[in-house]
Amino acid sequence: MAHGRNKYQSRESRAKVRQVLMDSWDLIGVRDVPEAQDEYDRYVGEVYVMLMDQRATAQAIAFHLFDIAVNHMCLPDRPGLAERSARTAALLVELRPTFETH
Repeated sequence: MAHGRNKYQSRESRAKVRQVLMDSWDLIGVRDVPEAQDEYDRYVGEVYVMLMDQRATAQAIAFHLFDIAVNHMCLPDRPGLAERSARTAALLVELRPTFETH
């Protein structure tokens, strides 16, 4: 159990990270495609660890999301990509207190 979080809390928090990635970051426009709701799942764990275990800043998370987009998803560095990554990272950091042990 990392940093006092139990498995249920972790699972619930990761589901919220997943939802933020799908709602805010959704780089390939699959938010409304039921069959694609797991499209960003491979990144949820990484982002959650950065957020909770590494206590990463919004800037570090934004850089990571941007890196995923450009270097792993092979998307072009199009206008708005950095801003979308930054906006998503800020939302994730805002959620951090709700993930803490009660």
